[in-house]
Amino acid sequence: MNNIIQMKPPRDRFEITRDDVMAMLDYEQIRDEKRKTIIKAKKNRRVAMGPYATFYFESYDTMWLQIHEMLYIEKGGEEQIADELAAFNPLIPKGLDLVATLMFEIDDEALRARILGTLGGVEQTIFLKFGEHEITAEAERDVDRTTAGGKTSSVHFLHFRFTDGEAQAFRDTKDDVTLGIKHHNYPHMTLLPAETRAALADDFA
Repeated sequence: MNNIIQMKPPRDRFEITRDDVMAMLDYEQIRDEKRKTIIKAKKNRRVAMGPYATFYFESYDTMWLQIHEMLYIEKGGEEQIADELAAFNPLIPKGLDLVATLMFEIDDEALRARILGTLGGVEQTIFLKFGEHEITAEAERDVDRTTAGGKTSSVHFLHFRFTDGEAQAFRDTKDDVTLGIKHHNYPHMTLLPAETRAALADDFA
């Protein structure tokens, strides 16, 4: 492949810079290939829970693709790039955390409104548990995702922050890793598949 259209390797895996953003004419030439590659990798980073919730664990690669897709679709040019970097860089794991987008995916509008109306504060009840460790997720503080009336958003951005010891324990654990929601109206848990555990372990520096 011509060097002009190759995605340059990042200087690190924690931040996407302006230098990492391709010209859209170049991106268009590799778009199908990159989408297929990253979407395939995302399968091991997707965790369904209960009837409506799905966690998508983000990475440098998923955010790189998201930024390029937003630029490709919206065609905002140079002026759009800074906004996309500011929006998506916080969702890249920084070496001692895991980052997930939680989506409540409910097609029926009336049902969606009813379910979300019962899940206020759900973003404060999410955890990862392995061995002796339990990590409670912290919600991204860009906006308040639960209204005063107790209705939650259909999308939440979550950070699971680890100490060095907890990150090492996650990588080394032979125990099950449980992802769960403790909200009284959505009490669900699931064990992470081995492939997902391995993919997430790579997020730690």
